[in-house]
Amino acid sequence: MMSRLALAVSMAVLSSAAFAETVGGTSGSNTTASTTSTMPELLTQGYEIRAAIPNGSKFVIFLQKDQSAYACEFVSVTNTKCGAISN
Repeated sequence: MMSRLALAVSMAVLSSAAFAETVGGTSGSNTTASTTSTMPELLTQGYEIRAAIPNGSKFVIFLQKDQSAYACEFVSVTNTKCGAISN
């Protein structure tokens, strides 16, 4: 399980611009309601923070619960965008 998380962290660092575009960029057409959420929603659902990677003035934060994981672009406490990491 840890190698899967390490792979997800590596991919997010390499593709953070694409992540921002997909999760909450100006296009927004690539996301669906079932795969996007906010960090406070995920934390109240029992997701735990597993890693945080700095990306300029932002952080990419990875949350996990059982076999489900999300990557979140964290700009500020009130400005987060999260997308599901699929297998």
